[in-house]
Formats: sequence, structure tokens, C-alpha cells
Amino acid sequence: MVDATGGRPGPGASDARRVLLVEDDRALAAMLEEILVSAGYLVEVARDGQAGLHLGLSRSYDAVVLDRGLPAIEGLDLLARLRSRGVTTPVLVLSALGLARDRVDGLDAGAEDYLAKPFDIDELLARVRALLRRHGDVADTLPVPGGRFAVSVRTVVGGSGETHLSERESALLAVLARRPGRVFSRSELVAEVFPDAEDDGVVDTYVHYLRRKLGRGTVRTVRGLGYQLGTERSP
Repeated sequence: MVDATGGRPGPGASDARRVLLVEDDRALAAMLEEILVSAGYLVEVARDGQAGLHLGLSRSYDAVVLDRGLPAIEGLDLLARLRSRGVTTPVLVLSALGLARDRVDGLDAGAEDYLAKPFDIDELLARVRALLRRHGDVADTLPVPGGRFAVSVRTVVGGSGETHLSERESALLAVLARRPGRVFSRSELVAEVFPDAEDDGVVDTYVHYLRRKLGRGTVRTVRGLGYQLGTERSP
């Protein structure tokens, strides 16, 4: 997988954690990409804040490595916009601004960690690993209408007990639950969940399956736009 912004996969990309790198310095971005790819991550690169915002809202990542001094949209503004749209992906801010006040500003904006430039490569990788460890359990359990969705075991636990989902039902629910405030078009859901489908009717089919198992309120239809996670579980 190669993104138009310059990302590329590392070894074993099908099982790799996905990292969004937002950095406008081309030389530094290339170095960071190579470091992360060599460590086994699947990396996509955005070279300005606007591209970073687009990718952060339209695709799912396990972590974001974010520069502050970006063109188009400044790094902390970008972070605030992602958080306001319900994106909970853990973020490590990299910045030449390394004073205590700068770090506080970054953490207050929604970052989980902050590393000043210049930095040690081993420390950077250790911080990314720690970020993924701390958020692994949280990312695997998502709130859904009427219960909690355990992604790794494809099970929704709620007041009516446990409901087991198929692989594709689970994948669809995970995409919606990780962006609970976002409306996904059918074409976006096809790209995320059903890349081999011949048409977008498969989305409607699996929305029907989820509603049949979990209640009609699990997935909300937004007329003319697509689907989003519902707000309540109904029969």
C-alpha cells in the first residue's frame, strides 16, 4: 500500500500497526518513515496539516506522530480538530519547541506524549511502543449502543448478554465505533471493510445483519449521506 502523500509499508505489513506521520520537513519525514518502517510499522506520511487532517479523519491508525510547525494547519490545531471530531487515536507530538510550557500546551491539546527535537531514535521508538501498549486495551474495547464491543473476540456484551459477530460484521462495527460522531458514506465503508466487493450494496446487507443481532438503534442511517454509530440499542 502506497499513499499519495508518500507512505509505504514495512515488513509484514498485513499485521503491522498503522502509524500516521505528519511532518513537513522532507528530509526528517523520510528519516522518520525509514525508522518506523524498519521497526515494523505501516507508515503513511502527510506533509502538511491539511493532508494530516484529511487522513486522520478518513482512515484508521494505531498512532499518530505529529509535528507542531506545520503549514496549512498548525500541529496543535490539527490535533484539536481531530479530538473534536471524535478521533481518539493516541498522538505523540514531535517539536523543536521543548520548554515545559510547550509540553503542557501539547498535552492539554490532547496529545498522549510529547518529545522535543532533537531526539534519540531509540527513545522515539520506545515512546511509540509505550503509546501503543497503553492504548491497546482501550482500543480493543469500544462503547456501542447498549454495551461494550470487544473487538479482538468479536463480541458485544450488554444487558441482554453476549452477542457474537462474524468477521465482517465485527469489522464494520469497529469502523463505526472508532469514529462515533462521523457519518461514513457507503463507498468509504466499502474501502475500509469490503475492499473486494463488486458494489456498495454489501454495506446495506451487513448493516441489516448488525441491526438484526444488536437492535435497530445500533447503526443510524443518515439520509443521503450514509451510516454512523447509533446512540441507543433498540429492538
